Amino acid sequence: MMDVVIDTNVLVAGLLSPFGACGKIVRMISAGEIILSFDARILLEYNEVLRRPKFGFEEEKIAAFLDYIVYRGRTVAPSPLSHSLPDPDDEPFLEVALASHAVCLITGNQKHFPAERCQDAKVISPNEFLIFFKNQQTEKNRITKRSTKTRKKPRAR
Repeated sequence: MMDVVIDTNVLVAGLLSPFGACGKIVRMISAGEIILSFDARILLEYNEVLRRPKFGFEEEKIAAFLDYIVYRGRTVAPSPLSHSLPDPDDEPFLEVALASHAVCLITGNQKHFPAERCQDAKVISPNEFLIFFKNQQTEKNRITKRSTKTRKKPRAR
């Protein structure tokens, strides 16, 4: 299972446009294909932003989705960054990505995460993530097929 951190903009875009790259990522979360790492600050931001009237999301659906994230996701207790980011509101996402050793942080605002301040965290766009995920699945399937072919069949007694 792949552990990721998702910026709020990806979550909102995925819920508003279910057929785009962000929508696919939200479906992957809902299907349990990827595990979402978060902390209390990220969950609070998701909660606040998703409830903004301009988006028109139904209260029951927001509550159910956030409950699902808490139930299936991974709560992390991160440490503060040694260098601040251009937007301090983005810092919890990077802190959680680093603390959880997430495969990546997915965001629509990569410029908010300058590489020189992200240490060893991989910060990628939703489209880049989908390509990365597909490549990982292809490699996993290739290895599985190869190991299945090389197993010896048990001898008949």
